[in-house]
Amino acid sequence: MTPRNELRLLPWSGPHGKPCYLSTDDSGGYMSRLADNIEAVQLGMAADLVEQVSAVLGDRDAGSEDLRRMLAELAGALRDVLRVANSRGHLLKVSELSPGEGQSGTLLS
Repeated sequence: MTPRNELRLLPWSGPHGKPCYLSTDDSGGYMSRLADNIEAVQLGMAADLVEQVSAVLGDRDAGSEDLRRMLAELAGALRDVLRVANSRGHLLKVSELSPGEGQSGTLLS
């Protein structure tokens, strides 16, 4: 739920990598639920990747190409997780300051 005049950072980027935001106070709306689901998938994929990386690091025969690929995937997953953490942390901080009102929603990018 985004309090009045607050924006939710969405878990995807807009054109040219610019952040996308959602202005709504309806946490059950379509876009809010879509963002929640995508965040859950991103966090799940990051957890799976941590296990895969542990396996590759434990493999003495893993080549530099395997390690490079894993680092690239980890960087992407970390980027996603940081976006989710920033978005949720901001929402928590704002919701403690002023509860939202109204029922409209707007997607901004």
